Amino acid sequence: MRTTQELFSLQGKTALVTGGSRGLGLQMAEALGEQGARVVISARKQEELDEAVAHLTARGIEASAIAADLQSEANVQPFVEEALRRLGQIDILVNNAGASWGAPAEEHPLEAWDKVMNLNVRSIFLVSQAVGKLSMIPRRYGKIINISSIAGLAGNAPGTMSTIAYNTSKGALVNFTRTLAGEWGRHGITVNSIAPGFFPSKMTKGVLASIGVDRLAQGAPLGRLGDDEDLKGAVVLFASDASKHITGQILAIDGGVSAV
Repeated sequence: MRTTQELFSLQGKTALVTGGSRGLGLQMAEALGEQGARVVISARKQEELDEAVAHLTARGIEASAIAADLQSEANVQPFVEEALRRLGQIDILVNNAGASWGAPAEEHPLEAWDKVMNLNVRSIFLVSQAVGKLSMIPRRYGKIINISSIAGLAGNAPGTMSTIAYNTSKGALVNFTRTLAGEWGRHGITVNSIAPGFFPSKMTKGVLASIGVDRLAQGAPLGRLGDDEDLKGAVVLFASDASKHITGQILAIDGGVSAV
């Protein structure tokens, strides 16, 4: 029987984190690396990836980066193959890359709807499918962690945000998580989702400015927004053997917002 420390260890494991160059993705890549995993991160901008790899390397983490635009189907297979070339196998997949768009539903541009859906849902299906077929299913082992949002658990309060495409995409990702867990459990693959609340990031900068940090914090039972440590424990749990009997679950990390 393993100790608790051994169950949470990621020594000898490999991880692929999309959208890993900054914000929540970088925080999770850092957590996985700190537990011993070798990490590959991806994003669209090479300069941001270079900075992120330098940050991770300075913390003693073995990390590299692949620049890729996952909105394009043609980029997915080469991206996963390159990640496998570097890592040898992919034990952990964190599907974090995502986009948002703010506009009233009656005026929401179709082009923006498609952009959000393609990155937040379609690309996650394609990346998961490729990683599953090329690495996880043949080895009968894998940990897939989808980053959804509490925006996928409910609508928006009046007078706050107009993000119908984003909310819809994250709601789809919640049930994608459950459905894939049901299908791939027989292959020894767990599929879970983290649903963050508000964290300061480039994506949320505009919302935080328009609604106000204090107002958003007051709506949380813990009275604050997420910080640069708050996803670390959850991603390590879902990535490690500590969660070997947990699959198809959605864990909100939101200071209690979704509970009340």
